[in-house]
Amino acid sequence: MRQLNRVNQFQRLWQLSQGETQHLSVATMAQHCFCSERHIRTLLRQWQEADWLRWQGTAGRGKQGTLTFLTTPDQLRQQLLQQQLAAGEATQALQVLDVQPEHLLTMLRPLMGGQWLNQAPVLRIPYYRPLEALLPLHLTGRAEQHLARQIFSGLTRFRDNNVEGDLAHHWQHDESGCDWFFWLRPQLSWHNDEPLYATQLVTQLHKILRSAPGLRLLASVESITAPHPLALRIRLRHSDYWLPQRLAHQFCLLPHPELATIGSGAWKLAHFTDELVRLESHPRWHLQRPLIQAVEYWITPQLFDRTLGTSCRHPVQIAIGDPDELDALRPVDRSISLGFCYLAPRISSRLSSAQAKTLISLIQRSGMIQQLPLDEGLITPSLELLPGWPVPPPAEENAPLPATLTLHYHLPVELHVMTEALKPLLASYGCQLTCIFHDVKSWRDERELADADVVMGDRLIGDAPLFTLISWLENDPVWQPLRGAHSDIHLRQHLREIAQQQNPDQRAILSHQLFEQLMRAGYLLPLFNYRYQISAPPGVEGIQLNSLGWFDFTRAWIPPPAAVDTVHHTPEPLP
Repeated sequence: MRQLNRVNQFQRLWQLSQGETQHLSVATMAQHCFCSERHIRTLLRQWQEADWLRWQGTAGRGKQGTLTFLTTPDQLRQQLLQQQLAAGEATQALQVLDVQPEHLLTMLRPLMGGQWLNQAPVLRIPYYRPLEALLPLHLTGRAEQHLARQIFSGLTRFRDNNVEGDLAHHWQHDESGCDWFFWLRPQLSWHNDEPLYATQLVTQLHKILRSAPGLRLLASVESITAPHPLALRIRLRHSDYWLPQRLAHQFCLLPHPELATIGSGAWKLAHFTDELVRLESHPRWHLQRPLIQAVEYWITPQLFDRTLGTSCRHPVQIAIGDPDELDALRPVDRSISLGFCYLAPRISSRLSSAQAKTLISLIQRSGMIQQLPLDEGLITPSLELLPGWPVPPPAEENAPLPATLTLHYHLPVELHVMTEALKPLLASYGCQLTCIFHDVKSWRDERELADADVVMGDRLIGDAPLFTLISWLENDPVWQPLRGAHSDIHLRQHLREIAQQQNPDQRAILSHQLFEQLMRAGYLLPLFNYRYQISAPPGVEGIQLNSLGWFDFTRAWIPPPAAVDTVHHTPEPLP
Protein backbone atom coordinates (compact mmCIF):
# COMPACT_ATOMS: atom_id res chain seq x y z
CA MET A 1 0.00 0.00 0.00
CA ARG A 2 1.77 3.09 -1.33
CA GLN A 3 0.28 5.61 1.12
CA LEU A 4 1.19 3.49 4.15
CA ASN A 5 4.75 3.12 2.87
CA ARG A 6 5.00 6.90 2.63
CA VAL A 7 3.74 7.26 6.19
CA ASN A 8 6.31 4.71 7.37
CA GLN A 9 9.13 6.57 5.61
CA PHE A 10 7.89 9.87 7.03
CA GLN A 11 7.94 8.27 10.50
CA ARG A 12 11.60 7.28 10.11
CA LEU A 13 12.55 10.92 9.61
CA TRP A 14 10.22 12.13 12.35
CA GLN A 15 11.70 9.70 14.89
CA LEU A 16 15.21 11.17 14.46
CA SER A 17 14.14 14.19 16.50
CA GLN A 18 10.65 13.18 17.71
CA GLY A 19 9.18 15.89 15.52
CA GLU A 20 11.59 18.71 16.37
CA THR A 21 13.08 20.78 13.55
CA GLN A 22 16.12 19.04 12.04
CA HIS A 23 19.12 20.08 9.93
CA LEU A 24 19.86 17.26 7.52
CA SER A 25 21.36 16.61 4.13
CA VAL A 26 19.46 14.86 1.36
CA ALA A 27 21.95 11.97 1.52
CA THR A 28 21.34 11.47 5.26
CA MET A 29 17.57 11.45 4.77
CA ALA A 30 17.85 8.95 1.93
CA GLN A 31 19.94 6.68 4.16
CA HIS A 32 17.39 6.77 6.96
CA CYS A 33 14.51 6.11 4.54
CA PHE A 34 16.34 3.27 2.75
CA CYS A 35 15.93 4.87 -0.68
CA SER A 36 17.86 6.86 -3.28
CA GLU A 37 18.52 10.59 -3.07
CA ARG A 38 16.35 11.07 -6.14
CA HIS A 39 13.44 9.29 -4.48
CA ILE A 40 13.77 11.23 -1.21
CA ARG A 41 13.60 14.49 -3.17
CA THR A 42 10.34 13.24 -4.73
CA LEU A 43 8.99 12.33 -1.28
CA LEU A 44 9.95 15.73 0.15
CA ARG A 45 8.09 17.46 -2.66
CA GLN A 46 4.98 15.30 -2.14
CA TRP A 47 5.05 15.75 1.65
CA GLN A 48 5.33 19.51 1.29
CA GLU A 49 2.38 19.57 -1.13
CA ALA A 50 0.37 17.55 1.39
CA ASP A 51 1.37 19.89 4.28
CA TRP A 52 3.15 17.13 6.19
CA LEU A 53 6.39 19.11 6.53
CA ARG A 54 8.37 22.08 5.26
CA TRP A 55 11.80 21.57 3.64
CA GLN A 56 14.23 24.42 3.00
CA GLY A 57 17.17 23.00 1.06
CA THR A 58 20.61 24.55 0.60
CA ALA A 59 22.38 24.63 -2.75
CA GLY A 60 25.37 22.32 -3.08
CA ARG A 61 25.86 18.58 -2.81
CA GLY A 62 26.02 17.36 0.81
CA LYS A 63 24.74 20.66 2.21
CA GLN A 64 22.28 20.50 5.09
CA GLY A 65 18.79 21.93 4.83
CA THR A 66 16.11 22.66 7.43
CA LEU A 67 13.32 20.09 7.99
CA THR A 68 10.23 21.33 9.90
CA PHE A 69 7.41 18.89 10.69
CA LEU A 70 3.78 20.06 10.42
CA THR A 71 2.07 16.84 11.58
CA THR A 72 2.87 13.56 13.35
CA PRO A 73 2.91 9.95 12.09
CA ASP A 74 0.00 9.12 14.42
CA GLN A 75 -2.13 11.89 12.93
CA LEU A 76 -1.30 10.68 9.44
CA ARG A 77 -2.19 7.09 10.32
CA GLN A 78 -5.47 8.27 11.80
CA GLN A 79 -6.30 10.15 8.60
CA LEU A 80 -5.34 7.17 6.45
CA LEU A 81 -7.34 4.81 8.63
CA GLN A 82 -10.45 6.97 8.38
CA GLN A 83 -10.08 7.34 4.60
CA GLN A 84 -9.85 3.58 4.11
CA LEU A 85 -12.73 2.83 6.43
CA ALA A 86 -14.89 5.47 4.77
CA ALA A 87 -14.14 3.74 1.46
CA GLY A 88 -15.11 0.37 2.93
CA GLU A 89 -11.54 -0.92 2.86
CA ALA A 90 -11.49 -2.42 6.38
CA THR A 91 -9.00 -5.15 5.45
CA GLN A 92 -6.47 -2.64 4.10
CA ALA A 93 -7.05 -0.41 7.12
CA LEU A 94 -5.78 -3.16 9.42
CA GLN A 95 -2.30 -2.66 8.01
CA VAL A 96 -2.32 0.86 9.46
CA LEU A 97 -2.79 -0.53 12.96
CA ASP A 98 0.73 -1.91 13.30
CA VAL A 99 1.61 0.62 15.98
CA GLN A 100 2.33 0.67 19.69
CA PRO A 101 -0.67 -0.23 21.92
CA GLU A 102 -0.88 3.21 23.51
CA HIS A 103 -1.06 4.76 20.02
CA LEU A 104 -3.57 2.16 18.88
CA LEU A 105 -5.92 3.25 21.67
CA THR A 106 -5.86 6.83 20.42
CA MET A 107 -6.43 5.82 16.81
CA LEU A 108 -9.33 3.44 17.40
CA ARG A 109 -11.36 5.44 19.93
CA PRO A 110 -13.32 7.54 17.42
CA LEU A 111 -13.78 4.61 15.02
CA MET A 112 -15.56 2.06 17.22
CA GLY A 113 -19.30 1.86 17.77
CA GLY A 114 -21.82 3.06 15.21
CA GLN A 115 -20.65 4.79 12.02
CA TRP A 116 -22.25 5.87 8.76
CA LEU A 117 -19.92 5.01 5.86
CA ASN A 118 -20.92 5.66 2.25
CA GLN A 119 -24.51 6.21 3.38
CA ALA A 120 -24.59 2.78 5.09
CA PRO A 121 -24.69 2.16 8.88
CA VAL A 122 -21.85 -0.01 10.23
CA LEU A 123 -21.35 -1.27 13.78
CA ARG A 124 -17.76 -1.92 14.98
CA ILE A 125 -17.03 -3.97 18.09
CA PRO A 126 -13.53 -4.26 19.63
CA TYR A 127 -12.89 -7.86 20.71
CA TYR A 128 -10.24 -9.41 22.89
CA ARG A 129 -9.28 -12.61 21.02
CA PRO A 130 -9.34 -14.25 17.58
CA LEU A 131 -12.51 -16.19 16.84
CA GLU A 132 -12.74 -19.89 16.06
CA ALA A 133 -13.88 -21.06 12.63
CA LEU A 134 -17.68 -20.83 12.53
CA LEU A 135 -18.54 -24.52 12.13
CA PRO A 136 -21.80 -25.21 14.00
CA LEU A 137 -20.90 -28.79 14.96
CA HIS A 138 -17.66 -27.73 16.62
CA LEU A 139 -18.31 -24.35 18.24
CA THR A 140 -17.65 -23.89 21.96
CA GLY A 141 -17.19 -20.14 22.54
CA ARG A 142 -20.09 -17.89 23.47
CA ALA A 143 -19.22 -15.33 20.79
CA GLU A 144 -18.88 -18.02 18.11
CA GLN A 145 -22.22 -19.58 19.00
CA HIS A 146 -23.86 -16.18 18.77
CA LEU A 147 -22.26 -15.45 15.39
CA ALA A 148 -23.26 -18.84 14.00
CA ARG A 149 -26.89 -18.06 14.81
CA GLN A 150 -26.59 -14.77 12.91
CA ILE A 151 -25.12 -16.47 9.82
CA PHE A 152 -26.83 -19.87 9.59
CA SER A 153 -30.50 -20.81 9.71
CA GLY A 154 -32.12 -24.00 10.94
CA LEU A 155 -35.51 -25.48 10.22
CA THR A 156 -36.59 -23.89 13.51
CA ARG A 157 -35.04 -21.35 15.86
CA PHE A 158 -35.29 -20.15 19.44
CA ARG A 159 -36.81 -16.78 20.28
CA ASP A 160 -37.84 -15.46 23.70
CA ASN A 161 -37.50 -18.93 25.28
CA ASN A 162 -39.81 -20.44 22.67
CA VAL A 163 -39.25 -22.35 19.45
CA GLU A 164 -40.55 -20.84 16.20
CA GLY A 165 -40.20 -21.37 12.48
CA ASP A 166 -37.05 -20.39 10.60
CA LEU A 167 -36.57 -22.05 7.19
CA ALA A 168 -39.77 -23.93 8.03
CA HIS A 169 -42.86 -21.82 8.70
CA HIS A 170 -45.04 -24.60 10.19
CA TRP A 171 -44.75 -28.22 11.25
CA GLN A 172 -47.07 -31.01 12.32
CA HIS A 173 -46.89 -34.60 13.55
CA ASP A 174 -49.18 -37.61 13.63
CA GLU A 175 -50.86 -39.02 16.75
CA SER A 176 -47.90 -41.29 17.53
CA GLY A 177 -45.44 -38.39 17.62
CA CYS A 178 -43.17 -40.36 15.27
CA ASP A 179 -44.01 -38.87 11.84
CA TRP A 180 -43.22 -35.16 11.41
CA PHE A 181 -43.62 -32.77 8.46
CA PHE A 182 -41.85 -29.39 8.22
CA TRP A 183 -43.17 -26.96 5.59
CA LEU A 184 -40.49 -24.68 4.06
CA ARG A 185 -40.90 -21.04 3.16
CA PRO A 186 -40.96 -20.36 -0.60
CA GLN A 187 -38.08 -18.65 -2.45
CA LEU A 188 -35.39 -19.32 0.14
CA SER A 189 -31.88 -18.25 -0.81
CA TRP A 190 -28.28 -18.99 0.22
CA HIS A 191 -25.89 -16.10 0.82
CA ASN A 192 -24.32 -16.63 -2.63
CA ASP A 193 -27.80 -16.00 -4.12
CA GLU A 194 -28.33 -19.64 -5.12
CA PRO A 195 -31.86 -20.95 -4.50
CA LEU A 196 -32.14 -23.14 -1.42
CA TYR A 197 -33.65 -26.58 -2.05
CA ALA A 198 -35.21 -29.06 0.36
CA THR A 199 -32.90 -31.77 -0.94
CA GLN A 200 -29.89 -29.70 0.14
CA LEU A 201 -31.26 -29.52 3.67
CA VAL A 202 -31.76 -33.28 3.67
CA THR A 203 -28.13 -33.74 2.61
CA GLN A 204 -26.89 -31.45 5.36
CA LEU A 205 -29.09 -33.06 8.04
CA HIS A 206 -27.71 -36.47 7.05
CA LYS A 207 -24.19 -35.08 7.56
CA ILE A 208 -25.24 -33.94 11.04
CA LEU A 209 -26.69 -37.37 11.77
CA ARG A 210 -23.35 -38.99 10.93
CA SER A 211 -21.43 -36.73 13.34
CA ALA A 212 -20.89 -37.65 16.99
CA PRO A 213 -22.78 -34.65 18.46
CA GLY A 214 -25.56 -34.91 15.87
CA LEU A 215 -25.96 -38.63 16.49
CA ARG A 216 -26.54 -37.98 20.21
CA LEU A 217 -28.82 -34.98 19.67
CA LEU A 218 -30.97 -36.71 17.02
CA ALA A 219 -30.77 -40.25 18.39
CA SER A 220 -34.51 -40.80 17.84
CA VAL A 221 -34.39 -39.94 14.09
CA GLU A 222 -34.89 -42.87 11.75
CA SER A 223 -35.07 -41.13 8.35
CA ILE A 224 -35.17 -37.68 6.73
CA THR A 225 -36.62 -37.18 3.23
CA ALA A 226 -37.94 -34.39 0.99
CA PRO A 227 -41.30 -35.58 -0.41
CA HIS A 228 -41.92 -32.13 -1.93
CA PRO A 229 -39.68 -29.16 -2.88
CA LEU A 230 -41.17 -27.25 0.06
CA ALA A 231 -41.44 -30.03 2.64
CA LEU A 232 -39.23 -32.24 4.82
CA ARG A 233 -40.43 -35.45 6.43
CA ILE A 234 -38.68 -36.77 9.54
CA ARG A 235 -39.59 -40.20 10.89
CA LEU A 236 -38.62 -41.15 14.45
CA ARG A 237 -37.96 -44.53 16.07
CA HIS A 238 -40.03 -43.44 19.06
CA SER A 239 -41.97 -40.30 19.94
CA ASP A 240 -39.85 -37.28 20.80
CA TYR A 241 -41.67 -34.00 21.34
CA TRP A 242 -38.38 -32.16 21.75
CA LEU A 243 -37.83 -32.49 17.97
CA PRO A 244 -38.61 -28.82 17.09
CA GLN A 245 -36.18 -27.74 19.86
CA ARG A 246 -33.54 -30.21 18.68
CA LEU A 247 -33.73 -28.79 15.16
CA ALA A 248 -33.17 -25.29 16.60
CA HIS A 249 -30.02 -26.43 18.42
CA GLN A 250 -26.66 -25.04 17.34
CA PHE A 251 -25.69 -28.47 15.95
CA CYS A 252 -28.65 -28.31 13.55
CA LEU A 253 -27.80 -24.96 11.99
CA LEU A 254 -27.59 -25.63 8.27
CA PRO A 255 -24.63 -24.44 6.16
CA HIS A 256 -24.64 -24.97 2.42
CA PRO A 257 -23.88 -28.71 1.94
CA GLU A 258 -20.87 -27.93 -0.31
CA LEU A 259 -19.75 -24.50 1.00
CA ALA A 260 -19.25 -24.60 4.76
CA THR A 261 -19.12 -20.81 5.30
CA ILE A 262 -22.26 -20.08 3.28
CA GLY A 263 -25.51 -19.94 5.20
CA SER A 264 -28.98 -18.50 4.73
CA GLY A 265 -29.32 -16.36 7.88
CA ALA A 266 -29.71 -12.62 8.32
CA TRP A 267 -25.96 -12.03 7.95
CA LYS A 268 -23.41 -13.34 5.49
CA LEU A 269 -19.73 -13.77 6.32
CA ALA A 270 -17.79 -11.25 4.19
CA HIS A 271 -14.36 -11.45 5.85
CA PHE A 272 -12.85 -13.74 8.48
CA THR A 273 -9.27 -13.46 9.76
CA ASP A 274 -7.55 -13.31 13.14
CA GLU A 275 -7.68 -9.49 12.90
CA LEU A 276 -11.11 -8.77 11.43
CA VAL A 277 -14.49 -10.49 11.14
CA ARG A 278 -17.04 -8.69 8.98
CA LEU A 279 -20.70 -9.60 8.54
CA GLU A 280 -22.91 -8.00 5.90
CA SER A 281 -26.70 -8.11 5.83
CA HIS A 282 -28.27 -10.70 3.54
CA PRO A 283 -30.66 -8.81 1.22
CA ARG A 284 -32.75 -11.92 0.52
CA TRP A 285 -33.20 -13.13 4.09
CA HIS A 286 -36.60 -14.70 4.62
CA LEU A 287 -37.43 -12.90 7.90
CA GLN A 288 -37.28 -9.24 8.98
CA ARG A 289 -34.28 -7.50 7.38
CA PRO A 290 -31.42 -6.13 9.53
CA LEU A 291 -31.44 -2.39 10.20
CA ILE A 292 -27.71 -1.88 9.65
CA GLN A 293 -25.48 -2.81 6.73
CA ALA A 294 -22.48 -4.45 8.42
CA VAL A 295 -21.06 -5.59 11.76
CA GLU A 296 -17.29 -5.75 12.27
CA TYR A 297 -15.33 -7.40 15.05
CA TRP A 298 -11.93 -5.71 15.35
CA ILE A 299 -9.68 -8.24 17.07
CA THR A 300 -7.51 -5.93 19.16
CA PRO A 301 -6.13 -7.74 22.23
CA GLN A 302 -4.01 -4.67 22.99
CA LEU A 303 -7.15 -2.76 23.96
CA PHE A 304 -7.85 -5.26 26.73
CA ASP A 305 -4.38 -5.13 28.32
CA ARG A 306 -4.72 -4.48 32.05
CA THR A 307 -1.38 -2.65 32.10
CA LEU A 308 -2.89 0.05 29.88
CA GLY A 309 -5.64 0.72 32.38
CA THR A 310 -8.45 -0.33 30.06
CA SER A 311 -11.83 -1.11 31.59
CA CYS A 312 -13.31 -3.72 29.24
CA ARG A 313 -11.48 -6.70 30.67
CA HIS A 314 -13.89 -9.57 30.45
CA PRO A 315 -15.91 -11.14 27.61
CA VAL A 316 -19.19 -10.91 29.58
CA GLN A 317 -18.82 -7.11 29.60
CA ILE A 318 -19.08 -6.02 25.97
CA ALA A 319 -18.21 -2.44 25.00
CA ILE A 320 -19.47 -1.22 21.64
CA GLY A 321 -17.20 1.76 21.39
CA ASP A 322 -14.06 2.88 23.17
CA PRO A 323 -13.09 0.11 25.64
CA ASP A 324 -10.71 2.51 27.41
CA GLU A 325 -13.69 4.56 28.56
CA LEU A 326 -16.21 1.86 29.41
CA ASP A 327 -17.53 3.82 32.37
CA ALA A 328 -18.28 6.78 30.12
CA LEU A 329 -20.26 4.67 27.67
CA ARG A 330 -23.99 4.21 28.05
CA PRO A 331 -24.88 0.91 29.79
CA VAL A 332 -27.75 -0.27 27.63
CA ASP A 333 -28.53 -3.58 29.31
CA ARG A 334 -27.52 -5.82 32.19
CA SER A 335 -28.66 -9.29 33.22
CA ILE A 336 -27.68 -12.34 35.24
CA SER A 337 -26.66 -15.21 32.96
CA LEU A 338 -28.91 -18.24 32.94
CA GLY A 339 -25.78 -20.31 32.33
CA PHE A 340 -23.58 -21.13 35.29
CA CYS A 341 -20.25 -22.57 36.34
CA TYR A 342 -20.79 -25.87 38.09
CA LEU A 343 -19.13 -28.55 40.20
CA ALA A 344 -20.03 -32.19 39.46
CA PRO A 345 -18.75 -34.95 41.80
CA ARG A 346 -18.45 -38.30 40.02
CA ILE A 347 -19.80 -40.78 42.54
CA SER A 348 -17.91 -44.07 42.31
CA SER A 349 -15.87 -46.49 44.39
CA ARG A 350 -13.40 -43.62 45.05
CA LEU A 351 -16.05 -41.06 46.07
CA SER A 352 -19.25 -42.21 47.75
CA SER A 353 -22.59 -40.42 47.60
CA ALA A 354 -22.24 -39.36 51.25
CA GLN A 355 -18.78 -37.94 50.59
CA ALA A 356 -20.02 -36.06 47.50
CA LYS A 357 -22.82 -34.51 49.55
CA THR A 358 -20.30 -33.57 52.25
CA LEU A 359 -18.05 -31.91 49.67
CA ILE A 360 -20.96 -29.88 48.28
CA SER A 361 -22.10 -28.94 51.79
CA LEU A 362 -18.61 -27.69 52.73
CA ILE A 363 -18.54 -25.40 49.69
CA GLN A 364 -22.04 -24.07 50.37
CA ARG A 365 -21.38 -23.40 54.07
CA SER A 366 -17.93 -21.85 53.55
CA GLY A 367 -19.18 -18.78 51.63
CA MET A 368 -16.05 -19.12 49.49
CA ILE A 369 -17.74 -17.98 46.26
CA GLN A 370 -18.61 -14.60 47.77
CA GLN A 371 -14.95 -14.24 48.79
CA LEU A 372 -13.29 -15.13 45.48
CA PRO A 373 -10.78 -12.41 44.50
CA LEU A 374 -12.53 -11.41 41.26
CA ASP A 375 -13.53 -8.04 39.84
CA GLU A 376 -16.52 -6.61 41.64
CA GLY A 377 -19.81 -7.20 39.84
CA LEU A 378 -18.47 -10.00 37.63
CA ILE A 379 -20.21 -13.02 39.19
CA THR A 380 -23.00 -13.80 41.62
CA PRO A 381 -23.40 -17.07 43.60
CA SER A 382 -25.96 -19.46 42.08
CA LEU A 383 -29.08 -19.65 44.21
CA GLU A 384 -31.24 -21.20 41.48
CA LEU A 385 -30.52 -23.66 38.69
CA LEU A 386 -33.15 -21.86 36.61
CA PRO A 387 -35.60 -19.19 37.79
CA GLY A 388 -37.96 -20.96 40.19
CA TRP A 389 -35.65 -23.97 40.59
CA PRO A 390 -33.81 -23.23 43.87
CA VAL A 391 -30.54 -24.97 44.71
CA PRO A 392 -31.19 -27.31 47.67
CA PRO A 393 -29.76 -26.15 51.02
CA PRO A 394 -26.61 -27.81 52.41
CA ALA A 395 -27.13 -31.46 53.33
CA GLU A 396 -26.50 -32.69 56.86
CA GLU A 397 -23.88 -35.19 55.68
CA ASN A 398 -20.61 -35.30 57.62
CA ALA A 399 -18.79 -38.20 55.97
CA PRO A 400 -14.94 -38.05 56.08
CA LEU A 401 -13.55 -37.01 52.72
CA PRO A 402 -11.08 -39.28 50.88
CA ALA A 403 -7.40 -38.60 51.57
CA THR A 404 -6.97 -37.46 47.95
CA LEU A 405 -9.26 -36.24 45.20
CA THR A 406 -8.55 -35.33 41.58
CA LEU A 407 -10.42 -32.41 40.05
CA HIS A 408 -10.53 -31.79 36.29
CA TYR A 409 -11.69 -28.38 35.07
CA HIS A 410 -11.73 -26.21 31.96
CA LEU A 411 -12.27 -22.57 31.06
CA PRO A 412 -13.42 -19.92 31.99
CA VAL A 413 -10.46 -18.47 33.85
CA GLU A 414 -12.55 -17.79 36.97
CA LEU A 415 -12.39 -21.52 37.65
CA HIS A 416 -8.61 -21.13 38.17
CA VAL A 417 -9.47 -18.89 41.12
CA MET A 418 -12.06 -21.41 42.32
CA THR A 419 -9.53 -24.26 42.38
CA GLU A 420 -7.08 -22.15 44.42
CA ALA A 421 -9.82 -21.55 46.99
CA LEU A 422 -10.85 -25.22 47.07
CA LYS A 423 -7.39 -26.59 47.84
CA PRO A 424 -6.97 -25.06 51.34
CA LEU A 425 -10.64 -25.66 52.18
CA LEU A 426 -10.37 -29.41 51.52
CA ALA A 427 -6.88 -29.60 53.07
CA SER A 428 -8.38 -28.38 56.37
CA TYR A 429 -10.58 -31.50 56.27
CA GLY A 430 -7.68 -33.86 55.54
CA CYS A 431 -8.18 -34.10 51.77
CA GLN A 432 -5.41 -33.26 49.28
CA LEU A 433 -6.89 -31.90 46.05
CA THR A 434 -5.02 -32.37 42.76
CA CYS A 435 -6.28 -30.01 40.03
CA ILE A 436 -5.85 -30.71 36.30
CA PHE A 437 -6.66 -27.91 33.87
CA HIS A 438 -7.91 -28.53 30.30
CA ASP A 439 -7.48 -25.61 27.92
CA VAL A 440 -10.88 -26.12 26.28
CA LYS A 441 -14.34 -24.61 26.66
CA SER A 442 -16.30 -27.85 26.85
CA TRP A 443 -15.56 -31.54 27.35
CA ARG A 444 -14.85 -33.47 24.17
CA ASP A 445 -15.29 -37.04 25.35
CA GLU A 446 -15.39 -39.30 28.38
CA ARG A 447 -11.70 -40.21 28.07
CA GLU A 448 -10.73 -36.72 29.24
CA LEU A 449 -12.52 -37.40 32.53
CA ALA A 450 -11.55 -41.03 33.14
CA ASP A 451 -9.43 -40.17 36.21
CA ALA A 452 -11.61 -37.37 37.55
CA ASP A 453 -13.30 -37.57 40.96
CA VAL A 454 -14.73 -34.09 40.59
CA VAL A 455 -15.38 -31.97 37.48
CA MET A 456 -15.78 -28.20 37.14
CA GLY A 457 -16.91 -26.44 33.98
CA ASP A 458 -19.21 -23.86 32.45
CA ARG A 459 -22.73 -24.57 31.18
CA LEU A 460 -24.00 -22.06 28.64
CA ILE A 461 -27.77 -21.73 28.57
CA GLY A 462 -29.31 -20.57 25.32
CA ASP A 463 -32.74 -19.25 24.41
CA ALA A 464 -34.57 -22.39 25.56
CA PRO A 465 -33.26 -22.99 29.11
CA LEU A 466 -35.29 -26.12 29.87
CA PHE A 467 -34.35 -27.90 26.65
CA THR A 468 -30.71 -26.74 26.95
CA LEU A 469 -30.40 -28.40 30.36
CA ILE A 470 -31.98 -31.62 29.11
CA SER A 471 -29.67 -31.60 26.09
CA TRP A 472 -26.73 -31.17 28.50
CA LEU A 473 -27.67 -34.41 30.26
CA GLU A 474 -28.10 -36.18 26.92
CA ASN A 475 -24.86 -35.07 25.30
CA ASP A 476 -22.16 -33.90 27.71
CA PRO A 477 -19.45 -36.46 28.64
CA VAL A 478 -19.76 -35.32 32.27
CA TRP A 479 -22.99 -37.34 32.50
CA GLN A 480 -21.84 -40.44 30.60
CA PRO A 481 -21.62 -42.62 33.78
CA LEU A 482 -25.25 -41.78 34.61
CA ARG A 483 -26.42 -42.75 31.12
CA GLY A 484 -25.13 -46.30 31.57
CA ALA A 485 -27.36 -49.29 32.26
CA HIS A 486 -26.09 -49.70 35.84
CA SER A 487 -26.58 -46.11 36.99
CA ASP A 488 -28.63 -45.67 40.14
CA ILE A 489 -30.25 -42.56 38.63
CA HIS A 490 -31.45 -44.34 35.44
CA LEU A 491 -30.80 -41.14 33.53
CA ARG A 492 -31.51 -42.53 30.05
CA GLN A 493 -34.93 -43.77 31.17
CA HIS A 494 -35.80 -40.40 32.72
CA LEU A 495 -34.77 -38.51 29.58
CA ARG A 496 -36.86 -40.70 27.28
CA GLU A 497 -39.88 -40.39 29.55
CA ILE A 498 -39.58 -36.58 29.45
CA ALA A 499 -39.18 -36.49 25.65
CA GLN A 500 -42.33 -38.58 25.16
CA GLN A 501 -44.51 -36.10 27.07
CA GLN A 502 -46.48 -34.14 24.49
CA ASN A 503 -47.58 -31.57 27.07
CA PRO A 504 -44.76 -28.97 27.55
CA ASP A 505 -45.86 -28.24 31.11
CA GLN A 506 -45.49 -31.90 32.02
CA ARG A 507 -42.03 -31.97 30.40
CA ALA A 508 -41.06 -29.00 32.56
CA ILE A 509 -42.31 -30.67 35.76
CA LEU A 510 -40.45 -33.91 35.09
CA SER A 511 -37.28 -32.04 34.10
CA HIS A 512 -37.35 -30.05 37.34
CA GLN A 513 -37.80 -33.24 39.34
CA LEU A 514 -34.83 -34.87 37.58
CA PHE A 515 -32.44 -31.99 38.29
CA GLU A 516 -33.68 -31.77 41.87
CA GLN A 517 -32.79 -35.44 42.25
CA LEU A 518 -29.30 -34.89 40.76
CA MET A 519 -28.57 -31.98 43.09
CA ARG A 520 -29.86 -33.71 46.23
CA ALA A 521 -27.96 -36.92 45.39
CA GLY A 522 -24.65 -34.99 45.23
CA TYR A 523 -24.09 -35.09 41.45
CA LEU A 524 -24.37 -31.36 40.76
CA LEU A 525 -23.76 -28.00 42.42
CA PRO A 526 -24.23 -24.76 40.44
CA LEU A 527 -21.47 -22.41 41.65
CA PHE A 528 -21.99 -18.96 40.20
CA ASN A 529 -23.59 -17.03 37.36
CA TYR A 530 -22.05 -14.17 35.41
CA ARG A 531 -23.37 -10.63 35.32
CA TYR A 532 -23.73 -9.77 31.64
CA GLN A 533 -23.42 -6.15 30.56
CA ILE A 534 -23.40 -4.29 27.26
CA SER A 535 -22.33 -0.66 27.01
CA ALA A 536 -22.64 1.47 23.90
CA PRO A 537 -22.00 5.06 22.86
CA PRO A 538 -24.92 7.42 22.17
CA GLY A 539 -26.39 6.85 18.73
CA VAL A 540 -26.44 3.03 18.79
CA GLU A 541 -29.99 1.87 19.43
CA GLY A 542 -32.00 -1.35 19.59
CA ILE A 543 -29.49 -3.27 21.74
CA GLN A 544 -30.92 -5.79 24.17
CA LEU A 545 -29.03 -8.62 25.85
CA ASN A 546 -29.85 -12.16 24.81
CA SER A 547 -29.24 -15.31 26.83
CA LEU A 548 -25.66 -15.63 25.51
CA GLY A 549 -24.77 -12.13 26.72
CA TRP A 550 -24.83 -10.72 23.17
CA PHE A 551 -27.59 -8.97 21.22
CA ASP A 552 -29.58 -9.62 18.07
CA PHE A 553 -27.66 -7.83 15.31
CA THR A 554 -30.82 -7.58 13.19
CA ARG A 555 -32.44 -5.23 15.74
CA ALA A 556 -29.52 -2.84 16.27
CA TRP A 557 -29.75 0.46 14.41
CA ILE A 558 -27.83 3.71 14.05
CA PRO A 559 -29.70 7.00 13.51
CA PRO A 560 -28.33 9.03 10.57
CA PRO A 561 -26.03 11.86 11.68
CA ALA A 562 -28.48 14.61 10.66
CA ALA A 563 -31.21 12.98 12.74
CA VAL A 564 -28.95 12.78 15.80
CA ASP A 565 -28.32 16.53 15.56
CA THR A 566 -32.02 17.39 15.55
CA VAL A 567 -33.61 14.72 17.77
CA HIS A 568 -32.78 14.94 21.47
CA HIS A 569 -35.10 12.36 23.02
CA THR A 570 -34.90 8.57 23.18
CA PRO A 571 -36.62 7.07 20.11
CA GLU A 572 -39.72 5.03 20.90
CA PRO A 573 -40.47 1.78 19.04
CA LEU A 574 -43.46 1.78 16.73
CA PRO A 575 -46.56 0.09 18.16
